[in-house]
Amino acid sequence: MTVDARAAARRPLHLVVGGALVVATALIPSAESVAADQTSEVTIPYTCQFPSGAEKADVTIKAVLPVSAGTGEVIRPADVSVEVSLERSALLRFTALEATTLSAVAELTVRNSVGEHAADASWQQLEAPAVDLPAEDEEQVDSQGEGDGQGAGGVVLTATGDVPTVAFGSPGRATITPAGLGLTLASFTQDGTPTSPPELAVTCEPADDEERPLARITVRDSTGPTAPSPSDPAPGEGASEPPAKPARPAPGLDPDAHRKIDDLTEARLEALDDEDPGSCPIEIPPEWVMTTAETYAAGYANAVKLDGAAALGPAFMKVVLNKRYINDSCASTVDVTSEVEFEYQGKRQLPPTKATFLSYGFMPTTATMVLEQVGPPAVVQTHTVTNTPTYPEESTVTAQLSMRLYDVRVNGVPLDVGPDCRTERPFEQVLKGYGQSYPPAGYLVAYGGNLTGYAHIPPFQGCGVGEDLDPLFTSAISSVGKKADNYTKMTQAPLCVATNPEGPDCPPKVPKPER
Repeated sequence: MTVDARAAARRPLHLVVGGALVVATALIPSAESVAADQTSEVTIPYTCQFPSGAEKADVTIKAVLPVSAGTGEVIRPADVSVEVSLERSALLRFTALEATTLSAVAELTVRNSVGEHAADASWQQLEAPAVDLPAEDEEQVDSQGEGDGQGAGGVVLTATGDVPTVAFGSPGRATITPAGLGLTLASFTQDGTPTSPPELAVTCEPADDEERPLARITVRDSTGPTAPSPSDPAPGEGASEPPAKPARPAPGLDPDAHRKIDDLTEARLEALDDEDPGSCPIEIPPEWVMTTAETYAAGYANAVKLDGAAALGPAFMKVVLNKRYINDSCASTVDVTSEVEFEYQGKRQLPPTKATFLSYGFMPTTATMVLEQVGPPAVVQTHTVTNTPTYPEESTVTAQLSMRLYDVRVNGVPLDVGPDCRTERPFEQVLKGYGQSYPPAGYLVAYGGNLTGYAHIPPFQGCGVGEDLDPLFTSAISSVGKKADNYTKMTQAPLCVATNPEGPDCPPKVPKPER
């Protein structure tokens, strides 16, 4: 059977983020699903008109907004803040009035646009609490951090408050872009009384013509009672038409990466229109999407021949996300490769764990076991199917490990196994997880979950001082032949991603393992 690459390419591209001990999460919901939120942020250079002349000010705008929404759906920006960094030269007017603190009320004009339609909204009555002004005779004030609202010789005013909602009536790619900014600055003396004059109104405009959107939102056509998913073919057609621009990847990536991916995707789709089917799979450059994360995992490993289970973890894992990222719109799949390093007290290993088993069915044996990571980092491969509303996903984690035993006691009597009683070679531990994104279920990057698999434990070597105990541990623990009969179940906590260090999953938490 042949595939018409051009027709297949008309399906929108779905971009996802992969994880460690995690499966890639699809970010573009179907018409029936709830849109995920993104913490959007943009810094814009402004020029503000003070009575003494023009002053530069860097303004950082933040808000929590959805990744996508339906036409007519009310969007309510949350956690809005406008941080205005004023240089020392802009403060001379206030220090000349013997002011010691400065507060502000901000009004930000925001342009909401989709396609050829645009409308301005006013985010007003955003209030910034008073911050201390630098002393008049100081040539430079040491940075006190944002908590004090001070920069080196200047101040940072952080204005927050509720802002109007917005709804887009047309499908496509919507943008929310900051424009003009008005500040009402209020100054106070040491005893808390207003200066004379008490306030100063300042207008600010972007310092250049570069457009810097705060957020881009995919607006789906939600008209009618049963709007189809963007990836579902329309009746009588090979595939549905794409939105104005392809969907962008997960929140947390740098906005510049979003734009680059969009541009690359469009270029590849144009190549498909020129009958170049080899351009269908898109490999995103890792420098655009690669980031780091941390998490914990804990679980149990069964030693079948010992009729028992050993606790594993909690294992701390350092993750590099998106080492390789391939989006294939023709096959409606996304494949992501990430890497994991285990770490315990500066070593590549899981924490030591004690386990008690019944050796040969009757003799209680206690040992401390360490699983050490060897060779390259563990590889996490995630595979997502994007042409169904649920976005089914599969994750495969492959790690190379070595098992070491010490502090062994048989029936309570110490058994000297020496310092290097371990498996004669590394063994491969493969774990798999399955889930879906809409609605979230099973194993997902944002929530963690359970991974299961089997491992073949090789024979032991180096065991015993004065006597060879290798056959004892080989016969008691190692797998029969090459049969992988030792079952492992690990529970992973949500990822703490470096791009969202203040998120609810940071610092990373220790999960409760499941048997």
